[in-house]
Amino acid sequence: MYEPRHLGKHSSEPVEKLDLIPWTEGEIAVELDCSEFTSRCPVTGQPDFGELKIEYIPRDFLAETKSVKLYLMKFREERGFNEQLVCMIADDWASQLKPKWLRVQGTFNRRGGIAVTATAERSTR
Repeated sequence: MYEPRHLGKHSSEPVEKLDLIPWTEGEIAVELDCSEFTSRCPVTGQPDFGELKIEYIPRDFLAETKSVKLYLMKFREERGFNEQLVCMIADDWASQLKPKWLRVQGTFNRRGGIAVTATAERSTR
């Protein structure tokens, strides 16, 4: 039986683990648009703002969206290059969710006149 840790509960602190919802309905593509992603520049400590698009084909589980929000909150104080953080998120999701296929794309606001878009894919088919 699925027992959510965050859904319907007062949870506002960042988390390391996603809540997983059992999935048995067949193949489906899921797309999550996260328009308020924030992290910190690893050199200056200034905030970096961007958008994440997380797409996946579930195998046995869906990611519960409140836990997704809490998971992404942990990066607000995380120092890292945009590309590193995209890879870190893809690795975390691949190990926790174990989807058939996963893509994480980060599109980050311009700094110094340069915008960064980084994409990481993982496949376990």
